[in-house]
Amino acid sequence: MRCHWSEGALPSAGSRDTWGPMQILPAAEDAEFALQGLRRLVQGIRTTSYAVERKFGITGAQLFVLRELALEPGASIRRLADRTLTDPSSVSVVVGRLVARGLVARTRDTTDGRKSSLLVSKQGATLLARAPEPYQNRIVAVLRELPKARLRMLGDALRQLADALELEHAEAPLFFEAAARSQKAPTKKRKTRVRR
Repeated sequence: MRCHWSEGALPSAGSRDTWGPMQILPAAEDAEFALQGLRRLVQGIRTTSYAVERKFGITGAQLFVLRELALEPGASIRRLADRTLTDPSSVSVVVGRLVARGLVARTRDTTDGRKSSLLVSKQGATLLARAPEPYQNRIVAVLRELPKARLRMLGDALRQLADALELEHAEAPLFFEAAARSQKAPTKKRKTRVRR
């Protein structure tokens, strides 16, 4: 069914009607469209992360870091942070958990004793041979394929959303990876004097 426009609504009476239902969306539909995209993305990350954890005993984030270390043996924490597009403190927490599981070996650098060298252990290599490609690795690959202008627009939009929700500006951990627990010193109870 064709829409009847009032006089002067179109640039010219003979112009071609190229309107499509997805070209101009009301604000409510725009918001729903964006929210559905976020839900799909988070659901994909969560589902694959939990599936990896059930089958292999490590989180999706730990598998992501382990795979990147296998691709660059001996990488430092800072280098792993660059490869996983996150901050060194978050990567350090994940590496510590991988070391505790025996999947990563931490040794002293032969050229500089003050530095440590990280390597995937035999147990870690066996796990990687059986595990699927990390989902976060696929996300990074897709993001890098986007045109720079669109990637910048996406980053700006997500940043504006986080700011509008008043989320803190501290570095966030990798997806579905618990942050390190801060150990607070126990507070001493003050003794109250009883007046007699």
